[in-house]
Amino acid sequence: MRLLPPRVRPPKIARFDPPEGKRLIAVSDIHGALDYLRGLLHTVQFSPEDTLVIDGDLLERGPRSLDTLRYVMDLSRTHRVRFLSGNWDWWVPILFEYRHTDAVLYYLLHAPHGLLWQMLEEMGWPIGPDMDIRAATLAARDRYGAEFDFLAAAPEIIETEHLTFVHGGLPQGGPSEWDAWQCMKCDAFLRNPPHFDKWTVVGHTPVVLYHENVVDANPIVDRDHRVIAIDGGCVLKDDGQLNALILPHEGSEDFSFAAWDPFPTATVLREQAGSERSWYIRWGDSAVEVLEQGEEFSRIRHRRTGYEMLVLSKYLRKNGTVNDCTDYVLPLRPGDEVRVVETTSRGYFVKHKGVSGWYFGPLRLHENEGQP
Repeated sequence: MRLLPPRVRPPKIARFDPPEGKRLIAVSDIHGALDYLRGLLHTVQFSPEDTLVIDGDLLERGPRSLDTLRYVMDLSRTHRVRFLSGNWDWWVPILFEYRHTDAVLYYLLHAPHGLLWQMLEEMGWPIGPDMDIRAATLAARDRYGAEFDFLAAAPEIIETEHLTFVHGGLPQGGPSEWDAWQCMKCDAFLRNPPHFDKWTVVGHTPVVLYHENVVDANPIVDRDHRVIAIDGGCVLKDDGQLNALILPHEGSEDFSFAAWDPFPTATVLREQAGSERSWYIRWGDSAVEVLEQGEEFSRIRHRRTGYEMLVLSKYLRKNGTVNDCTDYVLPLRPGDEVRVVETTSRGYFVKHKGVSGWYFGPLRLHENEGQP
């Protein structure tokens, strides 16, 4: 169900100049996962000396949109924080400008626990198919004016001297031809980007979707086109992570990154050679035929490529598709540290330096691993 018309308005573009010689940290696609954000900021030792740019999609899909919004609002009072809007953050136009009440109600009932749901739940407003959605949204506007004002003030593009931040990507043409919604909802921008004079930092499309045979959640730096994609699939992918792109100062091209996820850490105890052949079945290309269904694992055939692999049976869906999965075997050595995503009778599905795959040897789990 469409929430917005095909053309909305030109994007709001904000410019700012970070202080010289201070770190600039970019994060995108937090999706209401407050624990990921806190964990990542702890990992990078974010301080008031740094600048944090949140490159859109702060909200929705994860469990704590309202708490995450409030956390960022509070953080922006004590730290240098810049926030731009992603397509999942655009609640003010959706609720108070376009007034697509039927579409809003449909979304509310079919995707519970997002921002509006959490607001109404906190207010004690009854949520159901017969609710007066217009009255509910106006009541939320009265109660949560500060939160909605914060979202309404967010631009769709942030520029510095050497950098452009936009959630989805920049359409063809110049700023006068751009559309705000297209800047936020520009799918797979890295597949065919133009060349930019400034570095353009985008989120929106999880970087794992740009790879065919390997699940790699690390940021992608395209130096030919001067584009950096940083969405690590936080919340959207079972093995996703929240990435931070780190620049020692605004004009630097010495890019580094850090990541955070909630998975337990373990040490590899036995060497394992990597796959010579593998495939990654992912969202948008996940139609499969089940060849043999088992209690824990099932053998499937990918319909488009004919590739066969074993997958966890819990990944099978009733509509003939499968959750994101791979048969990639990671090359690992004793002493390597991994993050354990799945423990099965055949082995472990783990992440090593942001790349997901299988490990079939013994592990030593780290005990008393603290969470920030």
